[in-house]
Amino acid sequence: MTTTQSLPEMKLFTTGFVAPATRGNAEMAEDFLDLSFRMESGRSVAQFTRFEEPITLRATGQTNPTMIRDLQEVLSRLRNEARIDITLVSADQPANITIEAVPRATMQAAVPSAACFVVPRLTSWSEFKIARRTPQVDWTTLVKRDRAVIFVPADVAPQETRDCLHEELAQALGPLNDLYRLPDTVFNDDNIHAVLTSFDMLMLRAYYSPELRNGMSRGEVATRIPAILARLNPAGERVANRPLNDTSRDWIDSIETALQNGAPATKRRNAAQHAIALGRAFGWTGARAGFAQYAYGRLQVGNDPSSALAAFNAAQQIYSASPATKIHAAHITVQQAAFALAAGDAERVIQLSDAYADTAKQHQNAALYATLLMFKAEALEMQGKVAQGESLRMDSLGWARYGFGSDKNVQARLNEIAGLAKR
Repeated sequence: MTTTQSLPEMKLFTTGFVAPATRGNAEMAEDFLDLSFRMESGRSVAQFTRFEEPITLRATGQTNPTMIRDLQEVLSRLRNEARIDITLVSADQPANITIEAVPRATMQAAVPSAACFVVPRLTSWSEFKIARRTPQVDWTTLVKRDRAVIFVPADVAPQETRDCLHEELAQALGPLNDLYRLPDTVFNDDNIHAVLTSFDMLMLRAYYSPELRNGMSRGEVATRIPAILARLNPAGERVANRPLNDTSRDWIDSIETALQNGAPATKRRNAAQHAIALGRAFGWTGARAGFAQYAYGRLQVGNDPSSALAAFNAAQQIYSASPATKIHAAHITVQQAAFALAAGDAERVIQLSDAYADTAKQHQNAALYATLLMFKAEALEMQGKVAQGESLRMDSLGWARYGFGSDKNVQARLNEIAGLAKR
């Protein structure tokens, strides 16, 4: 088996495939309002706020060349797709938005549940330590945005830092909420999308449209957003409206309990089952129904493998029903491939990888893409195609370095998959 002693250079994505927003404008207008006038906690936001352009941004702390490259890539997309006038300045200049890279342990000592986060009115970690429990960092008290600071982990895999840059920068600039019902956005706590989507760029472009201004109420924005979307996305006027009912607080609480590290395993599994039952009662399909099954399957892997596989298969069936959730299905494929490899079904593993590896690559998820290639490499060797398998595994390692970071993490993933094959 290949070891990390022979790791190739890290592979990096270039801006490429971006799937267009495909849902109707009437539906996305409701999404815009719910994203903009509610917080994730459910608290309402009284008035619309944004930065006045041009916007400046600086990167401070423990930055590295890959992080700066990824930051420049997303800023280029924001300028070209969202039409936001935003510029990177040097670290010693004042800026509207500061991105500070700090050690993960430092960040999680202060905010244990956060991989990364953004707060208003501040410019540094030292300021945050003083103001963290005060109204100064309460988004609902803003009347306009003039300063914000984003904290990202400095010592994690490059992909994890990049994902934080995309999500937190989008929330610094625009919507503050996440909605579990949405299949096509980083504004969703399921963390399926790694980079900003066309829907996200459309929402941000609408956010900075001249028809809107700081201080507007939800009602005032509601009267303007249909015309804004019609102008920015004329194709969306021809798509039928398929409104989805809002996500109940009970379902959100159940999912949050299921995902809560450190909570008792039985409590987490019961919470995931409750979320599945609630979704069925509401008649949900799509992103929420699939994610509840996915969460339950992950929690059952070490407890009841047959139940885990059944949940993954149910999630795959839900996600496969729509092109909008193909990347979601790709995540499920990893779980299904693990069961197939452990069962010695090499052909099934190859079929799964072939069906979804390109989807993972298109959505710029290097960790997912590398993992699917590693699974296929093991399956090929299981079939006696050793040279072909080794070649494919070597191809996966450059992506794995971006997706998993350290050589130790890459080797751990290789060992995990090889262990399944030996089983």
